[in-house]
Amino acid sequence: MQEITKVNLLIVDDLPANLQALEAALRRDDTAIYTASSGEAALGLLLQHEFALAIIDVQMPEMNGFELAEFMRCTEATKAIPILFVSAGDEHLDYAFRGYESGGVDFMHKPLDIFVMKSKINIFVELYQQRQTLHDQVLALENSQRRQTEMLQQLERTQSELNKAIQIRDNFMSIVSHELRSPLNTLKLDIYLRKMFVEKGNVDAFSLPKMERMLEADDRQINRLVRLIDDMLDVSRIHTGHLSVRPQRVDLKALVEGVVERFLSQLSLAGCEARLAIAEPAVGYWDEFRIEQVLINLLTNAMRYGKGAPIDIAVECLKQSARLSLRDYGPGIDIEDQQRIFHQFERIGKDRARGGGLGLGLYICEQIVRAHGGTIAVTSQLGAGATFVVELPLNSTAE
Repeated sequence: MQEITKVNLLIVDDLPANLQALEAALRRDDTAIYTASSGEAALGLLLQHEFALAIIDVQMPEMNGFELAEFMRCTEATKAIPILFVSAGDEHLDYAFRGYESGGVDFMHKPLDIFVMKSKINIFVELYQQRQTLHDQVLALENSQRRQTEMLQQLERTQSELNKAIQIRDNFMSIVSHELRSPLNTLKLDIYLRKMFVEKGNVDAFSLPKMERMLEADDRQINRLVRLIDDMLDVSRIHTGHLSVRPQRVDLKALVEGVVERFLSQLSLAGCEARLAIAEPAVGYWDEFRIEQVLINLLTNAMRYGKGAPIDIAVECLKQSARLSLRDYGPGIDIEDQQRIFHQFERIGKDRARGGGLGLGLYICEQIVRAHGGTIAVTSQLGAGATFVVELPLNSTAE
């Protein structure tokens, strides 16, 4: 059953008998009646409650009804309350005129016609209820409009994110199709040439030195395909929260030395010398495979951009973390690109113009480092190379 919202009425009269009689006559289920025997008591109630109507006796000691009305009209909280004056004074007096002049909406003489009084009060109660209903409807409409505005803004944000995601997807598919096609086309061409040599019986094409070069070329293209596929799988794992990180005791010094030793032939081909600055072991709890993945990515980028120049690699053990830094002496990275390179599918410089991977390597590196509770950053100036710094907590709990 719906709860009735009561409307407050105020009766002000200095005679208790009049208060009791009016209160009893005017009582109804949807009203709450407050009584006051003086103007001062009425002001106290007016400041505590919201009233639909004030029924005020004119002739009261100390503060009469007109003086109380003046106080009400001068107060922001009470100036809009309708006032019904009542008086036992002679009808020939100017009380009615003074009542209207004081802001009253009606005037009644005693003895009161209770039926007329009830009829008038019913009108004021209904008007008040209609105003409250209208006020509530306006508030509800404003809230509805605000929610609609918020929903529209959210929809616009979602639409913008969706458009961005579609654009990223389209760019990704374009890059993937191009990057996968290149090694596949090379392998397909090599296979076609070998098949042609076989059909023509050209045995010289398969001498041992030539076979070794063919195998090396095949190996490079296959490794490129594997690297691209691994990058795509890692990004998928990152997006779904399934990037595998299994911490174990690792010496970062030994890990770096091992990777550099394995890459000696690639470093030689790029004309790069790896200069190590590792004073002591740096032991922490990390996923060895993932940290090696970060190092290989940084080293590969350094060889690509800093061909013919040395690469400086340093490992430093701090109090609570280990720091790995890798510097190349290539063309450097513009300051506007230094944060963007850690985003998905971002490629800069010649990589953007000619194609050079999916633009996922540094993004994956950052996600791996963050999964270990660490940080990765780059400092660079155009023409002066770039330095990547990875800092890993020694005893972090990997995500």
